[in-house]
Amino acid sequence: MKSWPVQDAKARFSELLAACAAQGPQMVTKRGVETAVLVPAAEWHRIQQRSRPTLKQLLLSDRERGDLAIPARGARKRRVAKAL
Repeated sequence: MKSWPVQDAKARFSELLAACAAQGPQMVTKRGVETAVLVPAAEWHRIQQRSRPTLKQLLLSDRERGDLAIPARGARKRRVAKAL
């Protein structure tokens, strides 16, 4: 993956896009620190689809859906009504 200083990326954006399309992801640095990555759109869509489950998959999964502690039925004591 080629690294582009932000000044070069701004000045030669068309070249950056062409390199991304031909060679894959391109790193953009700001003051020597890796700041952003430009990836081809097809790869971005593939990553997004793989990383997020669909609603159907979430509802049909056996995994817990949250950190709610639901007590077992009948485990709580009922309040007794006080006579007036």
